Amino acid sequence: QVQLVESGGGLVQAGGSLRLSCAASGSISTFRTMGWYRRAPTAKQRELVASISSTSTTYAHSIEGRFTISRDNAKNTMYLQMNDLKPEDTAVYYCNADGYRLDKSYYDYWGQGTQVTVSA
Repeated sequence: QVQLVESGGGLVQAGGSLRLSCAASGSISTFRTMGWYRRAPTAKQRELVASISSTSTTYAHSIEGRFTISRDNAKNTMYLQMNDLKPEDTAVYYCNADGYRLDKSYYDYWGQGTQVTVSA
């Protein structure tokens, strides 16, 4: 079982920046996809913010151009650079990783979340 631990959240004013980190307890090079999700205070479900695989990255329309996802396999860490933050970016941000084991069973790991609060 791989553990994912997020860090880097906090309180920031609108227009500011934060960088979130997701550190894995094992190698991330075997993950098929890693991603950042968030759940806003009034939302019932998490929404995908950005994801990254070995071949591509995807972004939610609402954050495109402001956030950048990256991963450093040597450090077993994924990042989310968030610039020009807006109050509507306020949410708990979660790290996710998925893939397939050698026996072809699917796995899906989640971190505990880190709070990002953007004040107007």
